[in-house]
Amino acid sequence: MGASCVCTFGTAPSVLVVTPEKRVLLSAAPMATILDYIPLKNIMPFGLCTSLANPQVASATAAAMGVLTPVPCLPVFAAPWTPGVPNVLVGGVPAIDNTCRLFCAWAGVVQITSPGNTGTVL
Repeated sequence: MGASCVCTFGTAPSVLVVTPEKRVLLSAAPMATILDYIPLKNIMPFGLCTSLANPQVASATAAAMGVLTPVPCLPVFAAPWTPGVPNVLVGGVPAIDNTCRLFCAWAGVVQITSPGNTGTVL
């Protein structure tokens, strides 16, 4: 909970949100799992999107005569975080750490740059 994340095509960092249905706490905050990848629930927008794979960016860029024109980020994820931490399970689901990645449909790669907490799982 509260980890800083960046996207390779975003213009601003974002924060990972872990909702309270998680039952395992680390430093009084719920632990994130590979299933915490839902846009606007767990993953907030990354400012503006600059990926031409995003149809809105491509359209805005075409309208600007080829000048890259970013649009507000709205991430789209088809699969959970990968690879997860297989030896740390939260409710039977692998936890995530700063080695995990999340892949946006618009070609962006999301990664954790700063953990939300620094506790130790025993």
